[in-house]
Amino acid sequence: MLTRCGIGKLLLFDYDKVELANMNRLFYQPHQAGMSKVEAAEKTLKEINPDVEFEVYNYNITTMDNFNHFMERIKNGGLKEGEPVNLVLSCVDNFEARMTINTACNELGQNWIESGVSENAVSGHIQFIIPGETSCFACAPPLVVATKTDEKTLKREGVCAASLPTTMAVVAGFLVQNTLKYLLSFGDVTYYLGYNALQDYFPTMTLRPNPQCDDNYCIKQQQAFQIKEATKPKVEKTEDKVEEIVHDDNVWEIQLVSETTEDELKEADGQVPNLVEGLKVAYTTPAPTQASNEKTVDSTEKSLDELMKEMQGL
Repeated sequence: MLTRCGIGKLLLFDYDKVELANMNRLFYQPHQAGMSKVEAAEKTLKEINPDVEFEVYNYNITTMDNFNHFMERIKNGGLKEGEPVNLVLSCVDNFEARMTINTACNELGQNWIESGVSENAVSGHIQFIIPGETSCFACAPPLVVATKTDEKTLKREGVCAASLPTTMAVVAGFLVQNTLKYLLSFGDVTYYLGYNALQDYFPTMTLRPNPQCDDNYCIKQQQAFQIKEATKPKVEKTEDKVEEIVHDDNVWEIQLVSETTEDELKEADGQVPNLVEGLKVAYTTPAPTQASNEKTVDSTEKSLDELMKEMQGL
């Protein structure tokens, strides 16, 4: 999606290989089975948009040596070499990799968006993380981690649990949409947006950092953020005076009419329907009026020419 939108540069990190189980989502093709995912992704994406610059790394970011290089590329792998990247996107499927990205971003003070799909493939979420300002991934660990359960016991070898392409596409769309809002500075970037496909439920919230977070760099980022907020000049709230606009003339006899209130709707002749929360009635269909007792013109069998002559004679 970002490639189609013309993103300047993408750095891809993964160490898995393309399997037939991956054919039901993303853009992998059967003939790419056995290739590294980053290599296959680069090949396909370059065909979609050759103007995008790519860096691909086929290694496990959770090892010490690879982690140091991963940190270096976040710090210096921007569109201009030597500048940090604008945003890190996490699309991993295990807790260890998420914690690795969380540690790197906390240490560097790098904004990133975490995303994921549930094991049953019918729900997912995205979470925008600003180190020190919002909750990092370690501030509120998943239940399986909080209860000290080995996550490896939940994943079966050779089975791709979250494999519903529709859910993956919806969550990926949320991820890219908020990435564009962040990079292009339009709209509001959501701090947390969930998706439950069974109930079509989209919870949203803001997660604040945990002062007792286990990540030391998160605590340091929280302290730095609090100092930054304390040094900001306080802005006094002032009430904006609304000036009444007065026109000397009104050639077209334009009038401003207030919106229909609930009391006015109750007094209306038409029936007011019961709507769900968030919707309101703008107007009602007026009830049919009864025939009045005023005199009406009788029909006539005269032709149009005869009627016109009568008119001319008046």
